[in-house]
Amino acid sequence: MALNATIYKVELQISDMDRHYYATHALTVARHPSETEERLMLRLLAFALYADDRLEFGKGLSDEDEPALWRKAYTDEIELWIEVGQPEETRIRKACGRARQVVVISYGGHAAELWWAKVGTSLGRNRNLTVLDIPAATVTELVTLLQRGMRLQCLIQDGQLQLMNDADAVAVDPLTRMAVAEAVS
Repeated sequence: MALNATIYKVELQISDMDRHYYATHALTVARHPSETEERLMLRLLAFALYADDRLEFGKGLSDEDEPALWRKAYTDEIELWIEVGQPEETRIRKACGRARQVVVISYGGHAAELWWAKVGTSLGRNRNLTVLDIPAATVTELVTLLQRGMRLQCLIQDGQLQLMNDADAVAVDPLTRMAVAEAVS
């Protein structure tokens, strides 16, 4: 018998001072049986960082042709493709060919360091790629916010993010490993 996805309901209030984006999103996030709590929280963090009315969660682990999150134009062109974890280099190159902008949010401490050492140099040719790394200690703190029903507030200012619920707050300062020289809109 196949295991079912676990459903999380999230009310995410975002105040992004850097992009002047202020909105509240009612999200339903499915956690695949093989997905870790850490990866789920990183998908939620990615949503907060790149929030937009058209940003959607992809099928991710269930479908290799879709990212963790993406935003499509009204013409169905992929504007933004977001991967979470340490995707294979070929997957990233394929995404860079399909989307205007690609973001990889890596995590996992030493494993993320090894992954970047392996693929970092060759990925430098992709002009539409941004790679961020979230420290392992921060990921552990993010998991403490996880509940089946969550009300979270997110404040983003000067590249730093603070994710809060009624009881706790987690400061997130992503390490930029690689960035698009000029923002691709």
